[in-house]
Amino acid sequence: MTAKISIIGAGMTGSTTAHWLAEREIADLVLVDIVEGMPQGKALDLLEALPVIGKDVAVVGSNDYAATKGSDIVVITAGIPRKPGMSREDLLTTNAQIVRAATENTLKFSPDAIYIILTNPLDTMAYLAMKASKLPRERVVGQAGVLDSARMRAFVALETGVSVENINCYVLGGHGDEMVPLTRHSNIAGIPLRDYLPPDKLEAIVNRTRKGGGEIVNLLKTGSAYYAPSVAVAQMAEAILKDKHLIVPAAAYMQGEYGLKDIFFGVPVQLGRGGVEKVHEYKLEADEKAMMEKSAAVVKESIEVMMSLVKL
Repeated sequence: MTAKISIIGAGMTGSTTAHWLAEREIADLVLVDIVEGMPQGKALDLLEALPVIGKDVAVVGSNDYAATKGSDIVVITAGIPRKPGMSREDLLTTNAQIVRAATENTLKFSPDAIYIILTNPLDTMAYLAMKASKLPRERVVGQAGVLDSARMRAFVALETGVSVENINCYVLGGHGDEMVPLTRHSNIAGIPLRDYLPPDKLEAIVNRTRKGGGEIVNLLKTGSAYYAPSVAVAQMAEAILKDKHLIVPAAAYMQGEYGLKDIFFGVPVQLGRGGVEKVHEYKLEADEKAMMEKSAAVVKESIEVMMSLVKL
């Protein structure tokens, strides 16, 4: 039986997610958006590209949630994008309404689906999706750390000239300016970054990683990043459908891990066919714990604001 992935929001991020997934040939795809004709046109365009690369995937665009029926995975990218000078938290009120509607409407047609949330503010929207759906934590996960870690890897490669394949970086914490790049656990072919790079270079990479999304927003001026966020979603979806037991940095619901409860937060997550199989805990040093606590405080505040605005 062919797997099915529905992507809610057919803008640049949603449609590019469909592109990356179609190339992997792991599931049939549905693009849903409120803009009439847009998801249908993008789905048809992508469908017509597949013969060139020899991939047999059904791609459907719709304005109706009924098209998502029987989805194994639902990806929510819908929401207004960041604009220059806008923080992720500025998006809160509007995107909360969008994510709640997308979650509740898709759950009617796919009660067994696993949800991957991409809409910002990421950790808060993942929390909203889980609470609105009343799903167990295993079936709701936020895409953030895969993207942030990939950005850090790219910056390290630019600085060192080493292949990205030799670079391993781990960025945890909330998906915002207080994210936590773990330089002690990151390495180049096994050599810790702290030993490979001088402190000033490493600090510059950490700061650029934290501001990575904003840097792209400021350059584009009319949108936000979509290539890297969407391929990160594709990696997570593939890990779930193939039951890979892949450990990636992602936003999961905390039940005491890292001393945190009742928030979504970026941690090492093991993904398999049931969704979130396990949260792995690193042994953190005092400075790393302090950064995690600071990041968690920002996420908690955002969730509290959202909960004051949205009745669940």
